[in-house]
This record gives sequence, structure tokens and C-alpha cells, in this order.
Amino acid sequence: MGPEARLVLTILLISCCSGSILGRSETHRCVHYTHSPSSSFPSDPESPGDGSTVETCSGEEDKRLHCFSTWKNVSGKVKVVQQGCWLDDPSCYNRSECVERGEAPEVFFCCCDVSLCNLKFSHRPSITGLPTTPTSAPPQPPVEPLIASMVSSLAVSGAILLSFWVYRRHRRPYPPVLLPTQDPGPLPPSPILAHRPVQLLEVKARGRFGCVWKAQLLSEHVAIKIFPIQERQSWQTEYEIYSLSGMRHENLLQFIGGEKRGCNAELELWLITAYHDKGSVCDYLKANVLSWSELCLIAQTMSRGLAYLHKDIPGHKPCIAHRDFKTKNILLKSDLTACIADFGLALRFEAGKSSEAAHRHVGTRRYMAPEVLEGAINFQRDVFLRIDMYAVGLVLWELASRCKAADGPVDEYMLPFEEEVGQHPSLEDMQEVVVFKKLRPTLRECWQKHTGLALLCETIEELWDHEAEARLSAGCVEERVVQMQRQNNVTAPEDLVTVVTMVTNVDYPPKESGL
Repeated sequence: MGPEARLVLTILLISCCSGSILGRSETHRCVHYTHSPSSSFPSDPESPGDGSTVETCSGEEDKRLHCFSTWKNVSGKVKVVQQGCWLDDPSCYNRSECVERGEAPEVFFCCCDVSLCNLKFSHRPSITGLPTTPTSAPPQPPVEPLIASMVSSLAVSGAILLSFWVYRRHRRPYPPVLLPTQDPGPLPPSPILAHRPVQLLEVKARGRFGCVWKAQLLSEHVAIKIFPIQERQSWQTEYEIYSLSGMRHENLLQFIGGEKRGCNAELELWLITAYHDKGSVCDYLKANVLSWSELCLIAQTMSRGLAYLHKDIPGHKPCIAHRDFKTKNILLKSDLTACIADFGLALRFEAGKSSEAAHRHVGTRRYMAPEVLEGAINFQRDVFLRIDMYAVGLVLWELASRCKAADGPVDEYMLPFEEEVGQHPSLEDMQEVVVFKKLRPTLRECWQKHTGLALLCETIEELWDHEAEARLSAGCVEERVVQMQRQNNVTAPEDLVTVVTMVTNVDYPPKESGL
């Protein structure tokens, strides 16, 4: 073979191989189907059910697209759960057929790399450990000059492809993950998550105990909070709080499941919850100002959620103190109603059980009540509830500072005490300001000229009172906010109107009824 022929062969090999491994067609289409109670379950792996369509996949230019199918085996019948497009996933590369290789999964999943390849799917478990039967090998032909000339060409092609593969591998900061892995501990896998494909999409927040990812669970977005093994206790606490039977409430973050993933040094602890695109109150206030009705909606739903958390309902749920209440741990739904999150430091109080976990100096420094900063607290239930209420006063101040209802300028968002101690205060800084100088964030003069904000300022001052016994309860705060709205003659949202009718002609709760 001459040098020209070898060059042509090399180019063809590189083009074909790189196209199959790295590239993707300009249009990638997949069968799309999602089972719903009103749709019929397709039972033929080669025929989609009613409501199935063909969708054109879209994604980043340098990422590959695949098709996937998930199905169940119910009494020997195939029941399709979902089909559609799948994001860049190495386990799908170079698969022209959609085949599940697992032995006997509860929910079957397969993906493939060719348009419409998920129209047909099958289950062919991998068979390992079978003895091989020796066969007589045919006599090898002598090495032809053509083979010798191709060795160098194939070596060059392999080097190029390997380089591209390494490049692509390192460009993918959010590798897809499938649930579940083997659980090494006593925690059973969450039934709603078991064997369902999950992909991590984007890091949304980082904190002391880990990071929060936006992820995709089949067709839905979820939030996944990932703890390193060093924070096992915080994960365990939060998992146990979320798992209590009475923790389903519209103003508490919806819990989906918990998982242990990996093993040994690579063990990660997952908490999967509902995902809210608006993020935390802190993030929202940085980018937005509030109207008076928006402030009231956030304040009322926030205090309603905390009141439920603090409530002891015998036989249903214990009283729970949050112990890290702040705007970063309050999330906003699409309609701006609030839900409380992050129970890694929470403490439950059950009759006949001591709260030894309370003997710790915990929380976020700038939100710590004076008695916490002093270290002069006893470990009784009401003490911890009043500590939460001090933090509520600071959160309400943050809401007021970004409200445009008053006749005055709205300043850039600042954290409580940021003006006095900066963004990273030490414990000593907070003790000096809060305990010894007894300072609190400034209540602006223009707020007093607005009927609602003036009443809110009174409530804030009662909440961050130096004397813990003088602070209001979360239920009282909720009632106050409703009355503020009514007295300011602002039309309330529908859910607030209902509450207003319940508290008509009720005076402000006195301080003594706080807790």
C-alpha cells in the first residue's frame, strides 16, 4: 500500500471513529412518553402507548444527547413509565440499542446513542463467571504488508481519540448519577427514589455542611443537599426531622428522600427535597425590592411555618426548635409564599426524653440571641423557641429594609449587623455589639410614616427584646402581620383574606402571651 492510500485510510478511520465517539447529529430525536393516571400503559416494548410523541432533543453544543426508557415488569407485563431525551452520559455512549443490563431492578432503565433508539427496549442482564469452552483456533495467516502499514495509522487515530475523550471528560463538571447505590448503613433506600435515574445539573448553594444541587429526577427538578461523611451527624439530624410523620406542611420544605451513596472515604449523604427556583429569601432580597403585600405574604407564611414547627401535637409531631433560623434557610415558592428549610441543627422536644444534643453552642453568629452569645441558657423547650423568635425579628428587619412601601429610598440589601460588624463577624464581635452595647439594626425613620411598617417595627422590637420572656411567639407574629395588612387598607392575597376574617376584632396579643 502506497503512502497516499495509507493517508486516506487514516483520515477515514479518524472521521468515522471520532464521529461515533465524540460527535452527534445536528438533530437528535427520541420517542417521548410520560405515564399518567389518565393515559394507558403501553405494554409492547416495540410500540409506544397512547400519548407518545417524537421530540427533538436540545442541549449544549459540546455535550452529547441520548434517548432513554424506563419501565416496570408488573406480573410479567411491561409497563412503560417514561421515555424521552437524556443528557450527556458516558454510560450511554456508542449504544445503538436501548438495553437494561441489570439483573432484576425494580424499575428498568436504559439509554442509547442513536435517534429514536428508545422506540424498542429490552432487558438482557449481563452474565458473568461462565466458563469458556476452548475451541480449536484456525491457523493464523501470515502477516500481510497491509496490516503492518495500518498499525501506525491506527496508533495515531487512537492517540487522537484518547486525547479528545480525556478533554471531554474533564470538561464535564456535573457528572450524571444514577440512584441508588448500595446502602452500607441501616437507612433503607427511599422507595420513591429507588432505581430511578437522577442527574445533578448545577450547584445552587454551598454552606458549612455541604452543597445544594439542582437535579433532575425523571421529568421533575429536585434539590439535592450533599453532605460529606464528616457531617454525618448533621445529615442524620435533618433526615430524622424530615422523616417525622407530622412534617408535611405547606410552609415547610417538602422532603422526598434520603440516600447514602458510595462507600468508605467516598461516602456521600444525600437529602432530596422539592426544588424552588426563586431560591432563598436572602438571595431574593439581594436582587428584588418588595411591595407591602409581598412583605406581608412572606412574613405571614414564614411565621405560620415556624408556628407549626414549634407546636407540640400529641400523637402527631413533637415541638421542634429550628436553632438556625435566617433568610438563607427560608425558601420562596413561585407565588412568594415561604417554606422553612435546613433542619441540621433542629432540636425536638418529646415528653420524657432529655435533649442532650442541646448542649452545644450552635447557630449563625449574627442571628444568635443575647442569651446564646452569653452562654447563659438553660436547656428547656421554651428557651430554644424564644431563641428562634429573636432571629425572626432580624429576618423581619431584612424584609422591611427592602420594602418600597415607605416614602423613602430603599437601600442595597445588607445582613443584620453588617453595618456594625461586617460580613464575617467573630463571636467576640457579636458579643460586644449585642450583649454589652445592646445594639440592634437601625429602624429607619421613614418606616414610622407608613402605618403597616410602623406596626411591623413595634413587632420587631418585641421580638429582639434583650429579655427572652418578652418575645412574641410565632403564632402571635402571624396574627400581627394579618392585622397590619388590614389596618393599612391593603388588599390581601386570597389565602390571607381567609385568616383576616378569623381574627377580626382581636387586639394585639400582649407580650406575656408570647411563649
